[in-house]
This record gives sequence, structure tokens and C-alpha cells, in this order.
Amino acid sequence: MSIWHRSYTIADLERLCADTVVPYIDIAFTEIGDDFLSATMPVDARTVQPMRILHGGASCLLAETLGSLASNMVVNPEGFYAVGSEINASHLRPATRGRVTGTARPIRLGSSQHVWDIRIENEAGGLVCIARLTNVIRRRRDAIERD
Repeated sequence: MSIWHRSYTIADLERLCADTVVPYIDIAFTEIGDDFLSATMPVDARTVQPMRILHGGASCLLAETLGSLASNMVVNPEGFYAVGSEINASHLRPATRGRVTGTARPIRLGSSQHVWDIRIENEAGGLVCIARLTNVIRRRRDAIERD
């Protein structure tokens, strides 16, 4: 059984992320499963740190992109939206070339908070980073009342 509010396609996600950092650094969504979302990201001049290895912040960017988008795919977008409130990441091995793949799976999908496990692997399947993202679920009217 799918966790998503409705059926989404890769093209839907690309439209949602148009004119954001996602296409700028070439994050490409690759799979929407019943309970996971995956995307790849290059290890290149846009995503490496001065030692020429994948920047930890870039790993967090991929993780937050996947987890935040996934939360927004779970909730009814007419009444709710999700925003990140905390992320932590353990960087386990360096990535120096190619593409890394991140996969987000839910740990908990509550009515006011979602927690996601995001694992990022290199092309050989080696674990590069494990991240945990917490999102707060907000009612759309909350944004209007406070803005």
C-alpha cells in the first residue's frame, strides 16, 4: 500500500522543483516506490568541497530535498504542507566522482511530524551518508495567519 496522498510521477516532481536548487545542481529523481523516494546527484564542481570530495552540505541538500518533498507528497496539499525542522547526517565514506543516489524512507508519519531516514550511496553501492530529517506538518491557514 502506498504512503503517498495521490499518485505522483517523476515529471510531477520535476515540475514542483523547477526554478530551485534541484535542477541547478542536477538532482534527478529516479524512482517513486510505495514507501520511498530516490534521486541521484553528481559529484562534481557543484557539489564537492575544496578537498574534492562530496561536500557534507551537498549530502544534506540531497537528503532534505528527498525527505521534504516526500513529506509533501504524503500530506493533502490543499490543507497541509511540510517544512524541515531538523536534519542530522553521518558522513561515512568519501565520494569523489560519478553520481550518488539517495533514498528516503519514513521512520514515522504522524499528523504533526514526519521523520525520514535517508541513505546516500555511491555508484558501487557503498554507503556515503546516513541522514535523518524531521519535518513539521503545518496547516495551510497557519501560514496565512502568521504572514
